[in-house]
Amino acid sequence: MDAERWTPSSWRSKPVAQAVDYPDVEDLASIRSRLTTLPPLVTPGEVERLRSQLVSVQSGQAFLLHAGDCAESFDACTHENISNKIGLILSFSLILIWGGRLPVVRIGRIAGQFAKPRSSKTEKLADGREVLSFRLLVSGDNVNSLDTNARVPDPQRLLSAYFYSATTINYIRSLLTSGFASLNHPRDWSLAHVRSPILKEEFERITEGLADALDFSRTIGAGDGMPFEKGGPKGVHGEVDFYTSHEGLMLDYEEALTRTFALPSALQQHQISNVPLIPGLQGEQISSLDGGSSRLQNSSATADQARTKQGFTGFYNTSAHFLWIGDRTRQLDGAHIEYFRGIRNPIGAKVGPSMRADELLKLVESMYLVTYIRFSDGLSVLNPDREPGRLTLITRYGAGKIEEHLPGHIAAVQQSGVPVIWVCDPMHGNTLTSASGLKTRNFSTIVSEVTSCLRIHSECNSKLNGVSLEFTGELSDDGFSVTECLGGSMELSEDELELRYQSFCDPRLNFEQSLDLAFLLSNHFKKERRGHSKADRHANLEAAFSSRR
Repeated sequence: MDAERWTPSSWRSKPVAQAVDYPDVEDLASIRSRLTTLPPLVTPGEVERLRSQLVSVQSGQAFLLHAGDCAESFDACTHENISNKIGLILSFSLILIWGGRLPVVRIGRIAGQFAKPRSSKTEKLADGREVLSFRLLVSGDNVNSLDTNARVPDPQRLLSAYFYSATTINYIRSLLTSGFASLNHPRDWSLAHVRSPILKEEFERITEGLADALDFSRTIGAGDGMPFEKGGPKGVHGEVDFYTSHEGLMLDYEEALTRTFALPSALQQHQISNVPLIPGLQGEQISSLDGGSSRLQNSSATADQARTKQGFTGFYNTSAHFLWIGDRTRQLDGAHIEYFRGIRNPIGAKVGPSMRADELLKLVESMYLVTYIRFSDGLSVLNPDREPGRLTLITRYGAGKIEEHLPGHIAAVQQSGVPVIWVCDPMHGNTLTSASGLKTRNFSTIVSEVTSCLRIHSECNSKLNGVSLEFTGELSDDGFSVTECLGGSMELSEDELELRYQSFCDPRLNFEQSLDLAFLLSNHFKKERRGHSKADRHANLEAAFSSRR
């Protein structure tokens, strides 16, 4: 990799996995040009705030919840669906906080996660016809249509994707700044439809304890006072941070929304020698941003180390706060790695059973090669420090393969010394096909992978820092949760999958199954907080699932 020549478009010199073949390249260029003029969807200040919170996650002082749909669609962009998704994420995080007494960093697979790679460019229909696959890249139906007669890739859908993402983000911000996330009424987070008496009772126990604590705070004068709806301040009990994310597949889209911004003023005020600004190379390199002539300087005790960060700028992907590279696009010499290594955003990388330990080592090191930041005189500087919070590894092995692969991957990263955040994705490695032909997942297998992940990290002197889940708060027209995954406390069977199977992509945990998992994790963290032995905690997590029935 050429660390001296990174630009938002340098990925174009690399092979592109999962590339979309547009028949009208001039139309694509026109849309890409239009996207470059549209306002950012997220701000540098929000990105930097997430980076700082991920440092807490990495150090074990917070927990990461990365959750949402497998893939969004334009049609699902409704206020009911968005409210239910946010409500489920808030409910899940409240349960974790109550048990673990740790802050939860919430990153949604939303407002851009309409992207899924395909194993084949074509699919065979029931009538024998072979058509182009329905591609969900970057935002909803933004490559082609679910309609089998409209599968030719259309660049105009990229523009639609931007506006659907903007609409979703706008409504999320409106919800979160108008009291929806208030701890004073968590029962409003779409729990009314839950049929399980066990879940309702457990959640009510938390909300009642929370209400007592808030009443006590108000009594001693430490509450928020007048409600937001009556003109009062938002207060700490009514506001939460929420971040958006998607898999960065469509690099034309990502490049168009990559902008150069001055770093927020709070970061500009610190000295280079005291506060590491960006991940970088071993040794300070200074090169021109246009990839022209470059020169090396000794990184030890130079005048630059005493300079403040006045005039520093960074390349921010403004389509989302957090982006990740999928298991099918993580080629070390590929376009996606090349693009991701240069953006200022915190990033993730999927790690599956096909990744060798030496490949993982090279991957994590490549993500710390360069993030350009420049002085106002046009020179860029590469900080040699590997800053925490930059890289998240999202493991997705499958319950039957995690024992074989995770210990070696942990050892490789520990040997490298590269700081990473470890997150468990128990969904993608555990997909199966039901007798009726529907893709599904078994709740017990999902729990098994999470349990094994917690135990293996503990045995390897490491720590699981978060979970990445595909779940949904969507309801059917008759007010019931979807039926896409098997099991859970309501023991959903294969015969019931077709009742309310709404996903056009991968199966998702429904509201009840999601809360089942939230309570299992919450109880695990509670035992950990109270000093139970490691062996007891892992055994209890396995036993807790059976007892919930």
